[in-house]
Amino acid sequence: MVTKRDFRRIDACLWELPADYDPRMRVPARLIADERLLEAALADEAIRQLINVAMLPGIVGQALAMPDIHQGYGFPIGGVAAFRLEGGIVSPGGVGYDINCGVRLLAGAMDAEALRPHLDELATALYANCPSGLGKKGLHPLSYRALNAVLEEGAEWALRHGLAERDDLLRTESGGRLPGARADAVPDRAKERGRPQLGSLGAGNHFLEVDVVERLFDAEVAGRFGLREGGVAVQIHCGSRGLGHEVCAQFIRRLQGLPQRYGFSIPDRELIAAPIESPEGRDYLAAMAAAANYAFANRQVLAHCVRRTFEQVLAGKVRRWELHQVYDVAHNIAKVERHTVGGRTMEVIVHRKGATRAFPPGHPDLPEAYRATGQPVLVPGSMGTASWVLVGTPRAMEVSFGSSCHGAGRTMSRRKAKRRMRGEQVRQALKREGIVVRAGSMRGLAEEAPAAYKAVDEVVEAVVRAGIARKVARLRPLAVIKG
Repeated sequence: MVTKRDFRRIDACLWELPADYDPRMRVPARLIADERLLEAALADEAIRQLINVAMLPGIVGQALAMPDIHQGYGFPIGGVAAFRLEGGIVSPGGVGYDINCGVRLLAGAMDAEALRPHLDELATALYANCPSGLGKKGLHPLSYRALNAVLEEGAEWALRHGLAERDDLLRTESGGRLPGARADAVPDRAKERGRPQLGSLGAGNHFLEVDVVERLFDAEVAGRFGLREGGVAVQIHCGSRGLGHEVCAQFIRRLQGLPQRYGFSIPDRELIAAPIESPEGRDYLAAMAAAANYAFANRQVLAHCVRRTFEQVLAGKVRRWELHQVYDVAHNIAKVERHTVGGRTMEVIVHRKGATRAFPPGHPDLPEAYRATGQPVLVPGSMGTASWVLVGTPRAMEVSFGSSCHGAGRTMSRRKAKRRMRGEQVRQALKREGIVVRAGSMRGLAEEAPAAYKAVDEVVEAVVRAGIARKVARLRPLAVIKG
């Protein structure tokens, strides 16, 4: 059993299990956390999962976890790992079932105080206009031909159909379209599930939230992002819906037996993987990229709906109700990137599962608007608590493959949360905080109660102290919309 004593402290918020902790480890396992968050991470199997990741073939540098780490399928949630293209592997468990679950942040010039008299009406309209809930159909059901176009074009499909602005794509990770996507690599069952769902939030921890920018920590960078103190922001947190889930599930089944066939071993059956250069590995990456493109398009369609709803409710009542896009980031994805490992620059495939890209100023993959500032890092809190906008740093490239945390991180399973809390109690508690809630399920509210999560401020403080991100702005919720 792993204990705190097994870790070596590298600095204030970076801990390491050396590679000789287990003879099967190929690289060290590292965790970004303060002492309390380290102890919390030892409460489930997440650290054991991180050690298992460090045993996978082709891994380089270190297996890394963010302070919001908790147990997942195969990889821990909050895990980051990079693999050589030659001799490395790709693992569906390293991306997760909700491929390209991510966050989009919109912001406006209106004052939050001007919005307050209309907040109930706005929340009701957003709930009615932006479908949410398990299995719910989306705003734009697709023919199979249109679905194939979405899978290969991503947010560009939305732009062609008048559902996006050009700046939206420029301020989306990878321009809202991953290269290498192939619609024919996506299983038919996944397409059946995804065809009616484009433009929907889903359930679980997905949400749409109206926030006030409560405090700025870097006014200059915030200004570049279009954030102002006392202003309004909107977060959209969702992914690839049933389509991405089915892609993951079917490839996990398809890849069974591959390690033996290709002559490598895995320490846990949930870490099933394929060599990157194998036909199976290439097919998974093509299907994953297609599901990621679907998720980019999904958040784009929802952003279009949010803008229309703001116009419907607020035009003629408040000034400057329009919303611009700050950024859109993925936090369940695998991408080919260039990183320096052991003094050598190489192309690797970086798995981020519950982790957000955090590229520094000057990085060539950033849009021109943010080349001088670094990449916006969006960190939503648990329901009813604060969220953060951070910015990437050069140290992130040295320590974490240009990655940061993605949220608060669960401390309690959904089943346990439902046993301990009641949705109506959660709703009333949020109401006392002045937060308007629209939700289709009281059980869903209980699952996502703030008490089921770590404190997001503490998680953010750990990544800031580790030097992999800097604070830009703190957001506070005004209204939450959930399935």
